[in-house]
Amino acid sequence: MSQTFDVADVEAGQAVYSKKLLLIYDLYVLGLSNRFIWRNPTQPQVKHYSQHVSSRHLDIGVGTGYFPDKCRFPVANPEIVLMDLNNNSLSAAAHRIRRYQPECYIRNVLEPIELPEEPFGSIGINYLLHCLPGSILEKAVVFDHLLPHLQEGGVVFGSTLLQQGIKRSWLAQKLMAFYNSKGIFHNQQDSLEGLELALAACFSRYQIKIKGCGVLFAAWK
Repeated sequence: MSQTFDVADVEAGQAVYSKKLLLIYDLYVLGLSNRFIWRNPTQPQVKHYSQHVSSRHLDIGVGTGYFPDKCRFPVANPEIVLMDLNNNSLSAAAHRIRRYQPECYIRNVLEPIELPEEPFGSIGINYLLHCLPGSILEKAVVFDHLLPHLQEGGVVFGSTLLQQGIKRSWLAQKLMAFYNSKGIFHNQQDSLEGLELALAACFSRYQIKIKGCGVLFAAWK
């Protein structure tokens, strides 16, 4: 599938991640927001990462590098590649997991991706989809761009926050509306049904677990 996305919308979704914000991101987003607003606690997400991460892993939309830092890799010295549009996030994540000596690339996941030729056993896209413009079915072009970099039997996994087909508290509704108005989120049209259709169209097998107004997903090539 081919889609055209507004560059300003793409930039707005990642521009908020300044060096100052990244200093409080873990506490505010992964601590307070996940537990009390989204009802999508962080620890089950870490467990989800540990279940699916491989010895050669690509992480996209890296935030502070919290999940590659906290999850349990199947080997002592995994090969890790970090990819993001925001250099602040890449620098913070790379420093945090410097013990693994990750490679870093500034790339736009909504465009065809150029990366090292060897495919990955796992690709993580945690809290990425709800920051991308368009409906779930439109932004699912990211899966088309990831598949060439995923080895046979490999898995794309992560989590996202939805608006439709999911229960949201009054506070979650208000905060999502605010984030969408500022261009930080783009998930007004994101639905559980749309996510399932997108995964089914691109992968031979997938799993979805609902957590509050978020979902954890995994899909295999």
